[in-house]
Amino acid sequence: MSRYAKRLVGDDSPYPSNAMSDPVLKTVGLRKNYRSGDTTLEVLRGLDFTVSAGESVSIRGESGSGKSTLLNLLAGLDRPDAGELWWGAEATHKLSLAELTARRGRFLGMVFQAYYLIPEIDACANVLMGARMVGSIGSVERDRATMLLKRVGLAERSHHLPSHLSGGERQRVAVARALMNHPPVLLADEPTGNLDERSGDEIVALLLEVCAEEKAALVLVTHNPAHAKKTSRQLFLKTGQLDHG
Repeated sequence: MSRYAKRLVGDDSPYPSNAMSDPVLKTVGLRKNYRSGDTTLEVLRGLDFTVSAGESVSIRGESGSGKSTLLNLLAGLDRPDAGELWWGAEATHKLSLAELTARRGRFLGMVFQAYYLIPEIDACANVLMGARMVGSIGSVERDRATMLLKRVGLAERSHHLPSHLSGGERQRVAVARALMNHPPVLLADEPTGNLDERSGDEIVALLLEVCAEEKAALVLVTHNPAHAKKTSRQLFLKTGQLDHG
């Protein structure tokens, strides 16, 4: 059994051993509306979406099309008005809020446009926050944090505060933190939005490389068509549905 399979179906995993033959992330008939006065805005209209283990998928769309809404739903940070979200073989709509939160920390890694680093602690401690959210920190976790910072090119800056890092370096720390718990899925919401073109290109290349190495699926929301084309599958969100643009 591969390292990914062991991670997904280990003794303490809620995902059964046949999960490897199923999508690692799936939505069925996902709907999300917002009310504005007497008007109802339909953002997602029965959206069906699947991501396979280790796959990279990009999602583009016009401003206001619902890209971030979709990612928030995929992450379980918001609940749909209708439809189902599956993490592996587990239906999230059957989970309580506490159960959902507990599962999220191990199943998903997230990278945002804003880095969301804690300014008072150094890069290594920020990476370790991923592990701290789901349990205690020991030598195994510290070794992994050190390895991840080396992998993202920050071995020599692991004890620098975020204020002493460039924007690209801060996002590299965020990528390392997102991968801390060996998540089967990494969600990235406009991760290059605060970066210059060169740094943005480097971050997208890094995301694709480390997700492939970790055998994690990547869902990348981006406005940049060049970045989108680097993923194995490109989708466009329009009128509440995903298509190939």
